[in-house]
Amino acid sequence: MTTLVASDLDRTLIYSPAALGLTMPDAEAPRLLCVEVYQHKPLSYLTETAAALLTELPRHADFVPTTTRTREQYHRIRLPGPPPEFAICANGGHLLVDGESDPGWQRTVAARLADECATLEEVRRHLLAAADPAWLLKERVAEDLFAYLVVERALLPEGWLKELAEWADARGWTVSLQGRKVYAVPKPLTKSAAMREVARRSGATRVLAAGDSLLDTDLLLDADRAWRPGHGELADTGWSAPHVDVLDERGVVAGEEILRRFLSCSAEPPYPA
Repeated sequence: MTTLVASDLDRTLIYSPAALGLTMPDAEAPRLLCVEVYQHKPLSYLTETAAALLTELPRHADFVPTTTRTREQYHRIRLPGPPPEFAICANGGHLLVDGESDPGWQRTVAARLADECATLEEVRRHLLAAADPAWLLKERVAEDLFAYLVVERALLPEGWLKELAEWADARGWTVSLQGRKVYAVPKPLTKSAAMREVARRSGATRVLAAGDSLLDTDLLLDADRAWRPGHGELADTGWSAPHVDVLDERGVVAGEEILRRFLSCSAEPPYPA
């Protein structure tokens, strides 16, 4: 049996300093490994135990990092272990093969977006027109595929997000609020679609997945077995599914536990817990 492991990265396997969630006494805190530096500052971490587990994982499964990050943001990360053959960026908009975006997949995505969705420019104009400078901090476009706003969440007007989501839905887009970011993403642009393409190419017969955010929902639902940590938007909404295990762990130790679960399900003989 060939196993494919498709995992979200931020707040699932890797964690910013603000997301580490180290609630134990300092003397009991796990040792951390920095895996991302941005503007000369450390930005993302996993535990050293998680690093060892991630190094072991490719011996038993095809590991596929699966992220909403742009390609540039993804390439800043230096995960332990061998470089993965496949990676999914821009929420499924780019399928990387040995670090390079696959042109055939780009054409497939572009065709679906053109056929099924309003244009990015139309959606971007509406986002900016609907936003109030009193709470809008930044507006960004990712890979010319989707847009997001960085907002002061506490200042968002009641009903604003629902109204925006209804407008977007009629045009083939989804809207979600995750932390301080309001994402507008075309409906066909999903991690699960790219994951299925990787499974087809690799001949995988079983898919394991993990994620913490609303944009990971389709990925978890399409997997044969999946996990979500005890934090994140999915935890906040109480989301679950019959084949998705809800972990008690929160913060960086949840990433360590997710990797244990990946190995215990893919290793032969079972990897020790």
